[in-house]
Amino acid sequence: MNLRYGVVCSSNQNRSMEAHSLLKREGFDVCSYGTGAHVKLPGPSLREPNVYDFGTPYKHMFDDLRRKDPELYKRNGILPMLKRNSAVKTAPQRWQESAADGAFDVVFAFEEKVFDMVIE
Repeated sequence: MNLRYGVVCSSNQNRSMEAHSLLKREGFDVCSYGTGAHVKLPGPSLREPNVYDFGTPYKHMFDDLRRKDPELYKRNGILPMLKRNSAVKTAPQRWQESAADGAFDVVFAFEEKVFDMVIE
């Protein structure tokens, strides 16, 4: 029996995409999602995050941040992360709108608040 896996974090960027990449590479049937209102990535300061809508392609985020400050976003690992993400899928998806794509046998939530959003 083949199981279907869902992996969920807040922005469908870091933890869920690392798990998605690893599980996909190992041949698992996996989808990844975020539960936040928007996709948030670190910015030049804590009060200045980079905010995108779910559905914004990872490539667009990569190009936007590379244009803003390539050294900062390379140094803090955001550009390599977005490059990895774009190799896995086109854009982040929001659990609340996208999980109806199909039933999952197993769902991993990477934070308690994410878990709460998934079961609601």
